[in-house]
Amino acid sequence: MNIQNLMRQAQKMQKDLQKVQDELKNTVYEGKSSLVLVTLNGNKDVLSVKINVDESFQKEDIELLEDMFIVAFNDASKKVEEDKEKKMGKYGQGLAGLM
Repeated sequence: MNIQNLMRQAQKMQKDLQKVQDELKNTVYEGKSSLVLVTLNGNKDVLSVKINVDESFQKEDIELLEDMFIVAFNDASKKVEEDKEKKMGKYGQGLAGLM
């Protein structure tokens, strides 16, 4: 393999990698618990929080609600990481093949 082919492969891989990173950044992920829905983007920025409560919801339930928010946020965050690993993993293998 000559150096020009190697450079072309590296440039193509870099371009493909940037495309995947942009796609991940623009993807919306939802995390859910029984009372809370959290929406994140691929940078793990919180885009929205929706709380499903009814009239019987009491102030004493705030701690439960806080816990449900944590569960929902962690669920959405985990989905970001899983998608990132799935989409970016092939580039790690490709880089190892070039060395």
